[in-house]
Amino acid sequence: MRHFVTASAFVTALALSTPSAIATPSTPIQGDGKVCFYAEPRYRGTSWCYRPSGYAEVPDRLHGRVRSFKATSSVIVYAIDHGRGGRCSARRIWVDSWSPDWAWGSRMDGVGTDDQGCRTG
Repeated sequence: MRHFVTASAFVTALALSTPSAIATPSTPIQGDGKVCFYAEPRYRGTSWCYRPSGYAEVPDRLHGRVRSFKATSSVIVYAIDHGRGGRCSARRIWVDSWSPDWAWGSRMDGVGTDDQGCRTG
């Protein structure tokens, strides 16, 4: 019987040390894989959400007019500004980041999963 108790204790310890990916989470997993942009500060007004996959132009209604964003993406995405003379710049949007009043969004032309060869800052 002693071996049964020892084996049982081992199995219990193993179960407690198993990565949570195997166990059912007790709370919902945060994030839904998108970055949402808003025309007004504090996540108000016209909005558009980007699901990370390649490059996408910002819709006309938000082109150069983004004032806030929330990122629930599991990857870094880049806001892209296509400047004059073929120059462009990119701004990283970090995983799970947000800005209720984002000045850089007034320059935003597109968004992508890479910096599109633009100067990143």
